[in-house]
Amino acid sequence: MLAIIVATVLVWLTPGRADAQGAWTPQCDVHERAFAGAGLANAVSVYTLEWAPFAGPEWGWVTYVPLLQKELGTDCQAGSPDFAEALSRFQARYALPATGVFDPATFEVLRGVLQERRPFIMARLRDECPNPPPLRMLGYLVEEEEHADRLTRLLRRDVLDAYRRMVVAARAEVPEIDADRELLQIFSGFRDPEADAARCAAQGNCDGLRRAVCSAHRTGTAVDLYVGQLFDMGVDNTNPDSRLHMTQGATYRWLVKNAGRFGFVPYLYEPWHWEWVDPNGTTLISE
Repeated sequence: MLAIIVATVLVWLTPGRADAQGAWTPQCDVHERAFAGAGLANAVSVYTLEWAPFAGPEWGWVTYVPLLQKELGTDCQAGSPDFAEALSRFQARYALPATGVFDPATFEVLRGVLQERRPFIMARLRDECPNPPPLRMLGYLVEEEEHADRLTRLLRRDVLDAYRRMVVAARAEVPEIDADRELLQIFSGFRDPEADAARCAAQGNCDGLRRAVCSAHRTGTAVDLYVGQLFDMGVDNTNPDSRLHMTQGATYRWLVKNAGRFGFVPYLYEPWHWEWVDPNGTTLISE
């Protein structure tokens, strides 16, 4: 185990930059002198940090690196000096100690920033539970868009249009997605609020993290996309190993970098869950 960690740290310490397809160029050591120590600390903790960012214990923070890279505006690996420098600027922006070292306080700020971009969450903070859209606003998925594990086959028409444009772009830009038509299929879109509440109550998991009585899926703007899965786990399994696996694939990494082009924003905890934000500001139908 120690040998694996050491080898992994050496990879993270190698100055370089990775693109969506994993290409590597040595451009991440510009700030080596000032942030070498922070880079080393991150290279170690990215796999060894013992913490509980959500409901249970996790080791490391590799799962959250793609979203961090996007927020920091860098493709540099988490153990590089340039990643640490970019992280220090993020920390300073939000009045945190600008050490360039990842820690739980930095993660909490990241989580808050991402949550604020979800209109549904902002409505819930106002104690609002948005109404579902009228049936005339809903459209049906076609067969090739539906995953085998689907819960519903409906989505708001404007969201469905945006989803379709996104899939066309993803297949054109990422060979792995083009080769596997299961990737980016929808396994959950619009869900009827009454049926959804009854289901989560019956399954005993209305805990607000895995599922809530007032779900974003009631709006018709939330989609659960197939981004891969571990062999013995489901498409929406929240086990840390499951989520880690999903976030390391080319599909998720492409979404992190490009879904915003089509109006979709991520949910930090669930790599498969994305919500569409209407550029005209009419995303949700409130009470």
